[in-house]
Amino acid sequence: MRGFTAITWVLVAAWALALAGCGGESGDDEAARGETTGEKTTGKTAGDAPDAATPADAVQTFLGAVQSGDDQLAAHMLTDVARQKTKERDLEVAPPGSDTAKFTIGELEMIGESGAHVTCEWSDLNADGSRTSESILWVLRQEADGWRIAGMAPTIFPGEPPLLLDFENPDEMIRKLNWVQQEVVRRAQADAMKEARRNDPNPMSEPTMQR
Repeated sequence: MRGFTAITWVLVAAWALALAGCGGESGDDEAARGETTGEKTTGKTAGDAPDAATPADAVQTFLGAVQSGDDQLAAHMLTDVARQKTKERDLEVAPPGSDTAKFTIGELEMIGESGAHVTCEWSDLNADGSRTSESILWVLRQEADGWRIAGMAPTIFPGEPPLLLDFENPDEMIRKLNWVQQEVVRRAQADAMKEARRNDPNPMSEPTMQR
């Protein structure tokens, strides 16, 4: 299966949103870290989801569900508001599963008493068989059932700040995803024009008029 980077993660989400619109560090955290390879879950439902006692636990479970294509479990790991809002709009917040994907849970930053940021490195195989890795920041909040995912902030363009996608605000997320699609096309066109100029041996020459 072709791998996807942070950009394609966002673009896949944008495509799914468009279709939906047309249709209508503690010790515990350190222990939860480590690389995970693709193993598809069998017979697991949202009700069987493990308790997310730490932010790292929640990200581990969520990404494992994304990795295996378990949309029900992935949705279960969202905050109550995010799950309600995305369900109302018939949206999915995870790309298709990949049996070649790997991820590593990274740094934890607590935000007050009930918020947290957790980074991860997600990698997958490209069409040519090479592996690409991307860094993604996950936004979490502690709820009655444990830590849950409220949003994500992938780095879309290298050297620029991450783009915050708030799963609890689908309308804003759709606007941002549409902007990403347009900006990717605009930058690709600009790069193509620059490349064409570099390859033109006489960029300032005028055509000779025949008498």
